[in-house]
Amino acid sequence: MSNQPLIKVEGLRKLYPIDGGVFRKPSSFNHAVDGLNFEIGHGESLGLVGESGCGKSTTGKMLVKLFEPSDGSVKLQVGDSYINVSNIDRNSRKDFRRNVQMIFQDPYESMNPRMTIFDIVGEPLAVQDIGTISEREERVAEFLEMVGLTPASSFMFRYPHELSGGQRQRVAIARALVIEPAFVVADEPTSMLDVSIRTGVMKLMQDLAERLNVTYLYITHDLAVARYMCDRIAVMYLGKIVEIGPTEELLSNPRHPYTKALLSAVPIPDPRIKRDAVQIEGGISKAIDPQPQCRFYARCPIRDEHCKTHDHPPLEVKGNGMQVACYKVPVE
Repeated sequence: MSNQPLIKVEGLRKLYPIDGGVFRKPSSFNHAVDGLNFEIGHGESLGLVGESGCGKSTTGKMLVKLFEPSDGSVKLQVGDSYINVSNIDRNSRKDFRRNVQMIFQDPYESMNPRMTIFDIVGEPLAVQDIGTISEREERVAEFLEMVGLTPASSFMFRYPHELSGGQRQRVAIARALVIEPAFVVADEPTSMLDVSIRTGVMKLMQDLAERLNVTYLYITHDLAVARYMCDRIAVMYLGKIVEIGPTEELLSNPRHPYTKALLSAVPIPDPRIKRDAVQIEGGISKAIDPQPQCRFYARCPIRDEHCKTHDHPPLEVKGNGMQVACYKVPVE
């Protein structure tokens, strides 16, 4: 395994124009993702958590080149060097897709209802010119068995509407992994499934990651899911990463006031345990032309004049592998 990270994200931004027209440049922008910097190691699972609308899914789609960034770069290690995902031309895109795939949130909308399960899972093999028809059929059957759809012969030529939600998501996982990519973005892959089957799907994804040496960016709003699935967690707020570090350290000893607020909202099943609520103010702001100061300033219970008069704080190492974007959090 390489000592270098598989993915390097540097200064990544995605701005959406709010106004403007055919003859007029936009003057206002929604800063969906605004200056992200992080790395993902080989075989690692990084969780990206935060409220709806904070930019998690947009980030994931830029990493797999479904969205083009407004600025910054995503670099993928291929061999001994890195390629800038933004600079991949049409001729090189096929090779890029061989290395990078995505599992979408909705197993109902991410499949063509007119295609059989064999066609859905086998399509990446056909696009990549891998194997003959019979070899593809063997490989599809192998991966259907691998994701728990057994016997494969009873699923191969059925249609998506004939499967349950959990079965469809297993098909989606098989489709993403059938060409054995190095990196997979999983965008809340269990959020639309019944609670009773979520753990089975998550365990399946972990087993396949270990077996196939897959690196995940796991997008979720559920901290319990992130704890189960991820080696490290990055917390996003209004397009910025405000805290990132090892999973257990971040959850047991959060530094950033927003992370503390997220954790205080998680219910505890034992009524004898009392948790102090973090008193944050107001509701989530909009990321339209935000002020240069800290994105969390308006809601922060520990803000001061320094926070008001300075730009959004950079991610800095605060101890125990934790990076925090806050002027008020001391270095340990």
